[in-house]
Amino acid sequence: MFKFVIRRLLQLIPVLLGVTLLIFLMLHITPGNPAAILAGEGADRETINNVANRLGLNDPLYMQYANFLWDAMRFDFGTSWRSGIPVGDEISSRFWVTVELAVYSTILSIFLGIIAGVISAMKRYSFADVGIMLVALFGLSMPNFWLGLMLMQWFAVELRWLPASGWGSPEQVILPVIALGTAGAAIIARMTRSSMLEVISQDYIRTARAKGVKERLVIYRHALQNALIPVVTVIGLQFGYLLGGAVLTETVFAINGLGRLVVDRISSRDFPVIQASILIIATLFVLVNFFVDISYRILNKRIDLE
Repeated sequence: MFKFVIRRLLQLIPVLLGVTLLIFLMLHITPGNPAAILAGEGADRETINNVANRLGLNDPLYMQYANFLWDAMRFDFGTSWRSGIPVGDEISSRFWVTVELAVYSTILSIFLGIIAGVISAMKRYSFADVGIMLVALFGLSMPNFWLGLMLMQWFAVELRWLPASGWGSPEQVILPVIALGTAGAAIIARMTRSSMLEVISQDYIRTARAKGVKERLVIYRHALQNALIPVVTVIGLQFGYLLGGAVLTETVFAINGLGRLVVDRISSRDFPVIQASILIIATLFVLVNFFVDISYRILNKRIDLE
């Protein structure tokens, strides 16, 4: 176990290096001159060049990337080009809002997805099974921003049951979490159903039933525990997708999270804020999948991580 953890941690290093390189290159090949935007409309070429020199944009790309990588390794992301505030201060408060949104959405996805998947598998080809899978397909097909707008129209504008925007109170949490977690719940439900159908056809499930073990124990102690291993993989991936999907959800519901910050700063080409935000999200995604790998052994002691 210890060797596996060390090996997986070492494998994260090239992954994160690749992420930093990808972020850097994508920002620098995007059309638009950050120096011209920051200099303002009507600025002459000399002013734009002075701004570019001050920001280091005239340095060779390899030097700019080396500086970004060195600063990232020291957790020093510099100062925002737009606001002049240290990037760490701008991100710190918004980061936890995005994490809360992703965590709550993941919990909702797990709760709804596993329950729906188990019911669908145990009532295979029944009306309940077909209905659940149709709802899951519908949830999987809807973009979260469109669902967010529809929920806002129904529950905030027409019924006036819930607030249309913001984050903090329990009432403000409900609509964004539903909008973001619906697709994840649909994917988890489909995966749970497929995994459960595979497990309940195994010999040890038939043996447990033949011994007279209660059906509830057969399902939850024997079948579900073994069926959860591929589901946990999907849950880990979904958490990363929810972090990315929070960008649109936060914009729709006017939530001051990390995703909305990235959207706001893309228009002004605020590279330090964008690079730091995406790198933090990617790092969190990688760490979540690292813990998912470790959880396999917790779910099934027979799995040899080595």
